[in-house]
Amino acid sequence: MTDMDIKALISECTAYDFKVMLEEKKPKSWLKSVSAFANANGLGGSLFFGIDNDGIVKGLDDVQHVCEAISSKIRDYMDPMPEVEMIPHDIDGLHILQLKVNAGHYTPYYYVGDGQRIAFVRVGDESLPATAEQMVRLVLKGSNKTFDSLHTDYKAEDYSFAILANTFRDRTKQEWDKKYLLSFGLVTGTGTLTNAGALFADDCPLWQSRLYCTRWDGTEKGDAINDAEFTGNVLMLLREAMNFVKSNTKRGWEKLPDGRKNKPEYAERAVLEAMVNHFIHRDYTMMGSEVHLDVYDDRLAITSPGGMYSGQAVQDLSIEEVASDRRNPILADVMAQLDYMEKRGSGLKRICNETKALDGYKDDLKPVFKSNTSQFMTIIYSMEYEATSQLDNQHQAGTKLGLSWGQVGIKLGLSWGEVENLFIALQEPKSMTELKELYHWSNTSKFKAKHITPLIEAQIVAMTLPDKPTSPNQRYILTEKGKLLVADMTQTPSTSDLVEKVNHVIEGLSEEEKRIALELLHKKQ
Repeated sequence: MTDMDIKALISECTAYDFKVMLEEKKPKSWLKSVSAFANANGLGGSLFFGIDNDGIVKGLDDVQHVCEAISSKIRDYMDPMPEVEMIPHDIDGLHILQLKVNAGHYTPYYYVGDGQRIAFVRVGDESLPATAEQMVRLVLKGSNKTFDSLHTDYKAEDYSFAILANTFRDRTKQEWDKKYLLSFGLVTGTGTLTNAGALFADDCPLWQSRLYCTRWDGTEKGDAINDAEFTGNVLMLLREAMNFVKSNTKRGWEKLPDGRKNKPEYAERAVLEAMVNHFIHRDYTMMGSEVHLDVYDDRLAITSPGGMYSGQAVQDLSIEEVASDRRNPILADVMAQLDYMEKRGSGLKRICNETKALDGYKDDLKPVFKSNTSQFMTIIYSMEYEATSQLDNQHQAGTKLGLSWGQVGIKLGLSWGEVENLFIALQEPKSMTELKELYHWSNTSKFKAKHITPLIEAQIVAMTLPDKPTSPNQRYILTEKGKLLVADMTQTPSTSDLVEKVNHVIEGLSEEEKRIALELLHKKQ
């Protein structure tokens, strides 16, 4: 074996440590790595004896003695005994020993010595004592149990499941039967909830079942345009996640001679599949964490606690290679019963296929999946960002807010369709009461502050009685600038119409806005 061969061998290991020699009097210095590799998911790891920390081969004087000493120390200091294999290698006349440690089924694997009993886990390239949360996961794995299957002290009779029952009826077109609670694994034979049952209960008692949503202004985290936080029933969280995406993204369109063709920014089924994956595969034993949904101008990103259940990094695998290992099998089975997912573990592939089917898809817009030991992330790119960015450069509102048409709805906390309805309604004078009825608002001051005042400040909407803002006869209507935006939104204008519209407002534009308007006119011609 050459130096190149050993480097290739090491590269095949998911985790490894180098030891220039065997420290027989300090077994903890290397047995902690044995413990960590045995406690790991995936393929375990290897210790290479006879190689220094810089990866330089130094060799061992007596490989046979090292093998015997390792076996003795593992028997004396490890509980339970991990499955190991000792493999000697010769590199340019120098002898080294590979101690290959397989990931075990009977976790935790403890180092026992010096009056201590410690289970180690792998964090990066270090072997560190397991935290309380990590110990819970190791115990569950070793007892062949999952978090969602564990029994709780919550009595089933104290909880209702109306959300689950209604969702079951809506999605399966079948009647709900209370006996499903037991057959699905949500209730125990003694009448208590499992953790899965607690997650599906209307008043979910598990506070770690949380969702944080943020709509960021731009393509990076900075100023938040909108945010929301939800806690409770996992189906409710799923619904709120989808509503947040719908309210904080827009539908573009392709102008046609006889109308327009809607072009969604994201494939709804892809987003739904991604959210379901993150709720059912997240690690619920990580108490201080939650699912995060971050919406940017060009993408949305979903992050959940817990990496791949197999311990592998998803970015190192092809979609076809991703195993269907399930951290929470009961949650997964119930979601499959509700037709939110398939049992054969094709969720990531489906996200990609649904996105690929959208108009405007390009290879560089393929969804991205990333994971490490502590979290999993899904990134889905907007199909309309590039086109919208070009359009926005041509149609700036020219206001204090510096908003493009595409950003107006997001700033107001309305969906694309809701903004369209509002703008169309405002082509004729409308009272505040009439406007509130569009969106079922009862609080006048909050509705005005959130949806109408920003449009007035942007000079897109005007009051019919500006000198009497509180008059009962007050009405609201689009300004010429607002009408121009609506006209561009709803029509395919001719060149003559465009010239007339541009000339009508050009005097009120800044020099930069004039330049953009003239560029637009030239392109249309």
